[in-house]
Amino acid sequence: MGEDSNRGEIFNLLSNHRRRYAIHYCKREDEPVTLGDLAEHVAAWELDKEVQELTSAERKRVYTSLQQTHLPTLERADMIEFDDRTIELTDDATELDVYLDVVPADSIPWGMYYLGLTAVGAIVMGGLWLEVVPTETVPELGWATLVFALFAVSAVVHVAESRRMRLGEMERPP
Repeated sequence: MGEDSNRGEIFNLLSNHRRRYAIHYCKREDEPVTLGDLAEHVAAWELDKEVQELTSAERKRVYTSLQQTHLPTLERADMIEFDDRTIELTDDATELDVYLDVVPADSIPWGMYYLGLTAVGAIVMGGLWLEVVPTETVPELGWATLVFALFAVSAVVHVAESRRMRLGEMERPP
């Protein structure tokens, strides 16, 4: 796909969890993988089971789907080389650095979090300008340092989380 590739095409490819799981597994293994091993891991992740707990029907269903649909789609997009039994990432896919902003049900997206943090900063700054925020107990520089520290800590946590949520970086795909 290269640098001039269409971002929409990449996100379309990765919108399907089986294709995303396939790329994740191949990136994690960092060498050609067999279709059987790939199908086992994708099925295990889908069903939230250990590979050893899978039934042959569960393996076969994923194997067939990967072989007939998802791997040919990834091959047409030049993300993998697939020879019926072995899957290998292309250079384009190896260099693809995908961060998935997966938001758990009990959490808020980072964008909303930073918007809220900005609102808190604006309230503190407005309060300082209007002289309604107490500066006797906490000086103005203290308030500014507090707001800055909130942003700094948030940014460090966000960077660490984004590194953890990249395809191929963790045991289970995001």
